[in-house]
Amino acid sequence: MIRRIFIAFLACCLAILSTEASDMLAKQKPAIAQSPRNINVIVAMTTGIEDSGLLDNLVPEFEKKTGYRLKKVGVGTGQALALAEKGEVDALFVNSPKAERKVLEGGALTNRRLVMHNDFVIVGPASIDQAKIRNKRNVVEALSLIAKSQALFVSRGDDSGTNKLEKDFWQQANVKPSGTWYLEAGSGMAKTLQITNQKLGYTLTDRATYLFQKKNLPSLQVLVEGDRKLLNLYHVMEVNSQKFPRVNSAGAKAFINFVLSPEGQKLIATHGRKEYGEPLFFADGGKTEKDYGF
Repeated sequence: MIRRIFIAFLACCLAILSTEASDMLAKQKPAIAQSPRNINVIVAMTTGIEDSGLLDNLVPEFEKKTGYRLKKVGVGTGQALALAEKGEVDALFVNSPKAERKVLEGGALTNRRLVMHNDFVIVGPASIDQAKIRNKRNVVEALSLIAKSQALFVSRGDDSGTNKLEKDFWQQANVKPSGTWYLEAGSGMAKTLQITNQKLGYTLTDRATYLFQKKNLPSLQVLVEGDRKLLNLYHVMEVNSQKFPRVNSAGAKAFINFVLSPEGQKLIATHGRKEYGEPLFFADGGKTEKDYGF
């Protein structure tokens, strides 16, 4: 009798312990689900995203919402694409559609999505417009005039999306830029603008970086804008984890999903609006290049 009572008591104790253990595990499950296994996601991005201040808005919210830690690699689009082709980053955030499509077709990239756009402008001396390009609406004509007058033009010279586009424009103008009037900075957009300001030259820039840096560029103003060719599209994409198994595919997806989420798109659309009276970027979630005629 005593033995049966003891066994019943022991079974009761075990049942209580089992229930408590199950409750503890149940409470722990959400925390485990919210903690990514590899918390670092490496994103190569064009320098304009950082130089325009957008990254300061996006990164804290992305990290807070997802639990990931974003490791940025700020380089020109050409360098970013080269890193992707080696599987050395997890995702890209860049702005050279033609070059992107080529790498996408090669299999190094996947899940390419349009995120936002702004436009390019040509800035130059606010005082003396040597090339007489002010208010020109045709970017190729404006560059032809700069070459003809041999007024100083400062190129990024870094194989970025901006630099690639500039080269396309020179080709359309039948100009091979060289000589003392053509300076290759080999720098990001902010540094190139600073050199242009110091030397009273002309340069091609994205509007967002120019507006964000404008307080430090007293000698420059927008001289050429509005040409459809100056549209600047930004895409995100994953590096293909089937080709490069070490890639953090889950982290890349989390980043892409965030910038395309309502929260991410709102951060993009409102960035700079209060400070500059206009947004620095226009959100494009759900759109494609076809919506802009490409």
